[in-house]
Amino acid sequence: MNNFYLGGDASKGYSDFIILDQLKRTAEKNFQLDDTHTGHQRLRQILSAFATKHENALLYAGFESTGGYEGNFLNMLKQQKDNLNINVALLNPLGVKRGMEADLTRNKTDKISARAVAEYLIDHPKKIVYNRDDNIASLRRGWQFINMLSKQKASLLNQFESALYNTHPDLLIYCKDGVPDWILNLVHKYPCAAKLAGASWQEIDCIPYIKPKRAKELVENSRQSVGAYQDEAAQWLIKNLAEHIFYLSAMIKNQVKTIKRLCSFEEEIKILTSFKGIAEFSAIGLMLVIDDINRFAGSKKLCSFIGVHPVYKTSGDGSGGYHMSKKGSKQARRLLFNVAMSAIAHNDMIKELYQNYLARGKPKMSAIGIIMHKILRIIYGMLKNKKEYDPKIDEANRKKFGDKSNKTGTDKNRRYQKIDEMAPISKRQTKKRKDAVESRIKNEKEEEKNTPHLHHPDQGKKQEQEESQNDNNH
Repeated sequence: MNNFYLGGDASKGYSDFIILDQLKRTAEKNFQLDDTHTGHQRLRQILSAFATKHENALLYAGFESTGGYEGNFLNMLKQQKDNLNINVALLNPLGVKRGMEADLTRNKTDKISARAVAEYLIDHPKKIVYNRDDNIASLRRGWQFINMLSKQKASLLNQFESALYNTHPDLLIYCKDGVPDWILNLVHKYPCAAKLAGASWQEIDCIPYIKPKRAKELVENSRQSVGAYQDEAAQWLIKNLAEHIFYLSAMIKNQVKTIKRLCSFEEEIKILTSFKGIAEFSAIGLMLVIDDINRFAGSKKLCSFIGVHPVYKTSGDGSGGYHMSKKGSKQARRLLFNVAMSAIAHNDMIKELYQNYLARGKPKMSAIGIIMHKILRIIYGMLKNKKEYDPKIDEANRKKFGDKSNKTGTDKNRRYQKIDEMAPISKRQTKKRKDAVESRIKNEKEEEKNTPHLHHPDQGKKQEQEESQNDNNH
């Protein structure tokens, strides 16, 4: 059976195609079709004619993930996979880009990109998953919509606090940890300090979460308010801000409920929320990114997919260091960052780890990045084993693997040749080698000091006789 490879480069409203054989020779020259019913029908006709021309041909098709423009053609080919004898895959654009760079491709056009997709299918067959059904693509778009609403709400809250400073500065003392709903209700009803000062505390007490004592304080403080803007325009602005914030909050809440109802992650969400620091909102967002945990061979693959894995960059004598790769979903990392901050505040185990890293001299953001990586490994373990979080399991794993930073022994990279002092190396490399040798000698001495010495057999017997004599004396 002969294999052929269809590369597609989708743009807004159309797509470029090319078909190559196994030796990367052109089997069907570049052609372009519109993303319409006529274009889809024409593509089916072209592929049917190609299958008739090449008997027993198996066709592999691939598209780059371009934010949804490829979706219509991709879905059509999946529906025709049995009739056309075709396998379809969605590719990571970064992989295709690196392939073009490796081939030293100088120009980038739609035709060249389509060919690069087909060549990637040929070069990396083991890295591609064909005919994978993405049943949560629409839910993922809905989650992006929720993130957009959340950003709008955050922007409005910033404007609200700015307006509050000029109309009700005495209320800002209650907004140190965010703006509570009772503040929004209060300001919507009394949009300036002058109106609040003229109200009775019994009227304010009717607002939810405001008790009589606080109601009296609010009225008293408003009478001494230094708010500069009490005019009608200022009142209109802050009142409308409060209304829009309420509207967005309700919309976000309803959207989350809808996504939770439509997705099939009830068991996974229950497992994730057993970890203190992961709320239901975060659990849904993480599962929409992870989808099926079995598509990741290990926790390292999951960390790499989201982009929280550490990478070390160094070359020759240049100084290097570890940093987060940040190659992956930005939304997932933002979500994981919020989870890490919540866990640092409320999860004792994570809080202890975080404090330990700070005590060892790690910068704050580096320590948070390490915590994000740690939490993601815990998430992988929980989902893979379908077990809720158990701190005893995590403690046992930490003891099992321990701290490998002080491991002694020779450098495996130098197993064929010991360090030659006559090597024409730079001053910086000389210092590196000297420090490495001194560190190894120091660790070996500490290990020897902590290791119990073996005694002569006769000496051991003598010691046992002395201990026995002491026991008899007692």
